[in-house]
Amino acid sequence: MNLIQPGITELRRKLRERSITSADVVDALIARTETHFALNGYVAFDPQGLRAQARAADLLIAAGQDLPLLGVPIALKDNIDAAGWPTSAGTPALLAHRPMHDAAVTGRLRRSGALISGKANLHELAFGITNHNQVTGIAGNPWAPDRIPGGSSGGCAVVVAAGMVPAAIGTDTGGSVRVPAALCGIAGLRPTVGRVPSGGIAPISCTRDTAGPMARRVEDLVLLDTILTGDVGTVAPVPLAGLRLGVPTGRFWQDLDSGVGAVMQAALERLRHAGVVLVSVDLPGLDAYNEAAGFPIALHEFIPEMTRYLETSASGVNLADLVARIGNKDVAGVLQPLLANGGIPPQVYSDALQARTRLQQVYSAAFANHEVQALVFPTTPLTARAVSAQDTVEFNGQQLPSFPTFIRNTDPGSNAGIPGISLPAGLAPDGLPVGLALDGPAHSDRRLLSIAAAIERVLPTPALAPL
Repeated sequence: MNLIQPGITELRRKLRERSITSADVVDALIARTETHFALNGYVAFDPQGLRAQARAADLLIAAGQDLPLLGVPIALKDNIDAAGWPTSAGTPALLAHRPMHDAAVTGRLRRSGALISGKANLHELAFGITNHNQVTGIAGNPWAPDRIPGGSSGGCAVVVAAGMVPAAIGTDTGGSVRVPAALCGIAGLRPTVGRVPSGGIAPISCTRDTAGPMARRVEDLVLLDTILTGDVGTVAPVPLAGLRLGVPTGRFWQDLDSGVGAVMQAALERLRHAGVVLVSVDLPGLDAYNEAAGFPIALHEFIPEMTRYLETSASGVNLADLVARIGNKDVAGVLQPLLANGGIPPQVYSDALQARTRLQQVYSAAFANHEVQALVFPTTPLTARAVSAQDTVEFNGQQLPSFPTFIRNTDPGSNAGIPGISLPAGLAPDGLPVGLALDGPAHSDRRLLSIAAAIERVLPTPALAPL
């Protein structure tokens, strides 16, 4: 029996039926992981510890226990605390950091019976989009190991797309769940900010950060969303006939890689054929409000938020030492001058929060005035690329900065704090995955999952990377 392909929902069903054991599952996943360990998706992996967790789960199943994730392995991004595991956040000062307590999300997973399969690689301190981490090593995209998997939750996408684990929990500040999901051909959910508890996660910004699930199917995102948030609202695929989706004007559909454009136009045709009503939606002022809000909020909040995390997690590291020892030039180039200059001034931060409020109003008006339930657009304007030493990427004949290029479409919704999903939309002519993104109104997460579940049925069936 193939135990690499099933998602967590199917695995849990088979475990309930006792047609497989958790030990069977982890043996298959360990073998897969060891075969493809060179992708560097995991930065901490303990096969014997995982087998011990599986044996304990099998005993509970045999005794009649029935928990939502009992016996199912889940990976954690290595900025999420888990007792017994390191939390390095991909940075030198925290390589020896072993928190004594679980993050709130980790505790919820464990109480649901999940096994912690390991800690996944990330862009250092979650401040980047490539996962080219010189501290923990570069992660390779399972579809093309010489290409980036995206970031900052790149390791999570790698281990799920490569069949090393059925699902993972990443974090998303500006696209860090959805961008790697898109580039690696899996699904990823960014919940409305505040729905998922943030305690015990190495932070960037309390206004922008959220943990979110990554898996190969929407049904698994739904199950994990239920566990992470406690929201038990019904999620079932909605009828597509008559469903109104907005196609946003401006940045979202402009200047696409030709392969991405072709896949996304095919996806829109599938939606039209299924009866979806596609509505052109203008978002006036979005670019200006987004630019005014994004970096000032994140960089102002990083200093107090990271200081608090270092203290409460008993890391033994202070912020000055953390920043001084950063190992990647792109991250050091942002954070070391920030600290040296005393951070973002309060007035700039206040202005940024006002711009965020305006950005939220732009989205609210768009959903209401056009009577659309979600916006649909390419998750990224290009497929996975190799990144140069200058941290630029080749895109439509130009060398452009990799970070703003890859987050171009995911950043505005992130700054507004609204929920977003990326679904596998198919493969571009270069053989690499393309992601279809959906953004919904604030707190419409379960409805957005219902829409995604319906759309998933008309898109090409996603597959594991052909390793």
